[in-house]
Amino acid sequence: MDNQITTADMSLRRAAFTLLAVLLVIVIAALGVHQLRRSDPYVQSVLSVVGDPTQGQTIFQMNCAGCHGLDADGRVGPSLHHVASRKSRIGLIHQVTSGKTPPMPQFQPTPQEMADLLEYLEGL
Repeated sequence: MDNQITTADMSLRRAAFTLLAVLLVIVIAALGVHQLRRSDPYVQSVLSVVGDPTQGQTIFQMNCAGCHGLDADGRVGPSLHHVASRKSRIGLIHQVTSGKTPPMPQFQPTPQEMADLLEYLEGL
């Protein structure tokens, strides 16, 4: 019996293989989405310019403070303090520009304005 593989062993091996296959598909899909976002010309434009946090604060006050609060501490929208620790730069760009999380509207700042806003948000 030492050299024989039992039915339970085979089931366990199949389950482990299936789990590894599912994890591999998830990782490949996540990398694909990341690469698609990274190759987006708008995202590339934003990431290629240096942002000014003072300008970013002005953009925030004009476009975001109504929901996120004057100090970005949350109102209708959530607090944005430490948002850079929860979302990547690409994730923040996508969040701002997509409008996919109602009631947040779609917002299309210029690449420079988005870079400025990123710098401000990363400093919160």
